[in-house]
Amino acid sequence: MRFIVATFMFIASLLPVGALADDAQGIITKIDEDNSTITLDDGKVYKLPGEFDLSVIEQGMKVTLMFDVVNKERFITDIEETTE
Repeated sequence: MRFIVATFMFIASLLPVGALADDAQGIITKIDEDNSTITLDDGKVYKLPGEFDLSVIEQGMKVTLMFDVVNKERFITDIEETTE
């Protein structure tokens, strides 16, 4: 039984992770309401969560994002204005 569990754990450790969490900081340079995305000054595009209130963000705003990467797309899980 231990061998089966150890083998399973070894194989599971070799499989790629489905989503990777990360964070980013920058200035919003573009807001695409049609696609629910924002672009930061690093040129990367981030997908906003569904039902996001776009009135709370604006171009030129400095933000810190928490996001997950799934299939090379960045999905925002949290967004905060940065005052620094």
